[in-house]
Amino acid sequence: MKHFLAGDIGGTKTRLAVVEVSGKQVLIVRETDYPSRNYATFEALLGDFLANTETPRHAAFGIAGPVQGRVAQTTNLPWRIDADALQRQFGFARCTLLNDLEATAYGLPALAAEDLLILQSGSADACGNAAVIAAGTGLGEAGLFWDGQQHRPFATEGGHASFSPGDELDIALLQFLDETISHSTRLQKTAAKSLVIQRQHLHVSWERVVSGMGLLSLHEFLRQHRNSEVPQWLAEEMRNGDPAAAISAAALSGRDEICVETLARFVRLYGAEAGNLALKVMSYGGLYLGGGIAPKILPLLLNGAFIDAFRNKGRMRPLLEAMPVKVILNDRAALFGPALRAAQIAAEAP
Repeated sequence: MKHFLAGDIGGTKTRLAVVEVSGKQVLIVRETDYPSRNYATFEALLGDFLANTETPRHAAFGIAGPVQGRVAQTTNLPWRIDADALQRQFGFARCTLLNDLEATAYGLPALAAEDLLILQSGSADACGNAAVIAAGTGLGEAGLFWDGQQHRPFATEGGHASFSPGDELDIALLQFLDETISHSTRLQKTAAKSLVIQRQHLHVSWERVVSGMGLLSLHEFLRQHRNSEVPQWLAEEMRNGDPAAAISAAALSGRDEICVETLARFVRLYGAEAGNLALKVMSYGGLYLGGGIAPKILPLLLNGAFIDAFRNKGRMRPLLEAMPVKVILNDRAALFGPALRAAQIAAEAP
C-alpha cells in the first residue's frame, strides 16, 4: 500500500504524518507534532521529520493562510511555502498545498459518527452546500460546493472580513479594538490638553474577536469595561501557561465572573459569525465547527447560546434552523484532508 505525507500547518502547532489511505479511511503510520515557532522555515521543520525516513512520493499540506497558485504565506507565522520548491528539495513526485480549512473540509469523509457532536439536527432531508468554521490561533472558514453528487471543498479568507457588532457592548468592543486613548499630554505652545489616539488595529476582523487572540482581547476589554482587576491567581495562571486556556478554565469552573462573561460573549460571537458563513455559502448540507477551541468549551456550546446566535438572522431564521450544525471532535480532521487529497491526486496521475 502506498504511503503519503500529510501535514497540518498551524500558527501554534504543525503536525506531520506518514499515512496509508484506503478509500475514505486514513491510517497513520507515523506522526509528530512540532511547535511551529521553533523553526525559522517550514523546510527546516520538514527536514527534521523526514530525516532517516523514506520520503513518500506524494505530499499534501494544509496551511493556516491563503494559498495562491502553488505558494502560501502563513497568516500567523513568517513562513512562505512553495510547493514547487518543496518538490525539488525533497524529491516529491507531487506536492499539494491547501488552505487549512479547505483541508478540514476534505477530511470530513474520513470522520466517523463518534467524531461529531450534533448541536442542531436540522432538516431530515438536508442536502446541498456545506461550510466549516474553526476558531483556534486564528479564525478559518471554508465552503463545500455540492455538485449534485459530491462535495467540492473550496477555501475562503472569510475570517478576515470586517467584524460587525450585534449590540451596544459589541460596539464598545469594536471601539476598544479600533482605537485606544493612550495618554493625554499638554501642548507646550498652547498649554492645551490633547488626546493622542493610538490605533490598535486598522482593520477589526472577525478573527480579532473569534479566536485565541480574540478571547484575550475580549477578556481585556471586559476587565476595563467593568472596571475589574485581574485576580492574582488568574494573573499567575495566565502568565505561567496558556492565557486563553486559563480564562476558559476559570469560566467553565465559574471561578471568576469576568471570565464567565468573556466566554459567554465569545460563544455568542462565534455563533453569530457561523450564521453569517452559513448564509453566504447557503450551507443547507450542514455547518461544521472545527479548530482547537470548540471541543474544549462543549458545555457552553451545548447550552443553546451558540445556536441562538447562529439562528438570529431575522427573516432567514427558518433557513438556518433547517441546517445541521456539528462540532468536529477529532483533531486530526485537518490532517485527514491532505492525506485524502494526496491519495486522490496520485490516483488521477497518468
